[in-house]
Amino acid sequence: MADRDEAVFEAVAAVVDPALFHSLGELGTVRRAARKRGRVEVVVAVPSEHYPDPDELHRRVTEALGAFAEAGSTVSVELEAMEEEERAALGQRLHAIEGVETSAPVGAAGAGAAGRTSPLSAPKSRTRVLAIASGKGGVGKSTVTVNLAVALARAGHSVGLLDADIYGFSVPRMLGVTHAPMVLGRTIVPPVTHGVRSISTGFFVDEEKAIAWRGPMLHKALEQFLVDVHWGAPDFLLVDMPPGTGDVALSVAQQLPRAELYVVTTPQPAAQRVAQRAGALARQLRLPLRGVVENMSWFCTPDGARYELFGFGGGEELSSSLGVPLLAQVPLVTAIREGADDGRPAVIAEPDGEVAKVFEELAARVVALGPARVYRSELKLS
Repeated sequence: MADRDEAVFEAVAAVVDPALFHSLGELGTVRRAARKRGRVEVVVAVPSEHYPDPDELHRRVTEALGAFAEAGSTVSVELEAMEEEERAALGQRLHAIEGVETSAPVGAAGAGAAGRTSPLSAPKSRTRVLAIASGKGGVGKSTVTVNLAVALARAGHSVGLLDADIYGFSVPRMLGVTHAPMVLGRTIVPPVTHGVRSISTGFFVDEEKAIAWRGPMLHKALEQFLVDVHWGAPDFLLVDMPPGTGDVALSVAQQLPRAELYVVTTPQPAAQRVAQRAGALARQLRLPLRGVVENMSWFCTPDGARYELFGFGGGEELSSSLGVPLLAQVPLVTAIREGADDGRPAVIAEPDGEVAKVFEELAARVVALGPARVYRSELKLS
């Protein structure tokens, strides 16, 4: 790098790119870091002119150069868009950072089993994968997933959200995502909204279009969401599972054998009995079942009267029968419905409200549970 000033370069190289989740030094995107005659000049490359968070990146770099400004230097920070070849090279670099094998072509038969498994499934991965499931639709599973993800992010954790409900995708709308994923060659970088990185079929398919895929297509879509998407090793990856116990559940167990399962139900006994099947599937697939979340537990009128519109006791009965804790009871409030429609999750729309506190406590309990320990009966000490 011509005219490179080591002190300036080291300060800028340590800055973490808000959209790419790694330091600028790791990414190799610092084009210029010079200091001459009381002026500090920095140029950072970004993937395209539509880079989603230029103001935040500019702020971070400027803040990192604060010591030079305090010493009287004039600081100039510019962002320059990459060419197509540079973007493809950056995509390969991102995969290399995370140890993803890129030799197998996308869509190749058996690619997922032949070197293209996700780094999130590696034993050394520090990412906890939380699979949020339900026995049936209509119990608010996606609502719980989105609000839990945002609550974890607000608690200071790095969070990803994979919308595995391929047919009934709703995460982009519920999170209020305003820009598409960045595509760097064969690498997809998920957008970040409310501190949550997310990927969904909804980013690639018209919202009004019906998806009619058989099992192999579902498996391939999930594989690409895990392998070709640059997640950046988040603390948590939440997987919004489709309702029921179909093909996607089998694919998740295959692709993410360290996933922890959480079951969402309502207080209604009928919903609780159906939800038991999700718990039974977890044991069948040898996924650790960690807890139950009861949604729509009660409704309170403005004068404080409380009504249990969907019955009571379903969550507690389910947790007891499955032998796991009841982690939260989420009340039925207007903010949840409005937030799902407007892209402002309840924990964002009403951060001091009752629902926000419930999800903050749920996030704290999930963190306190710690990673699940997986025991294999075939491993024995002699």
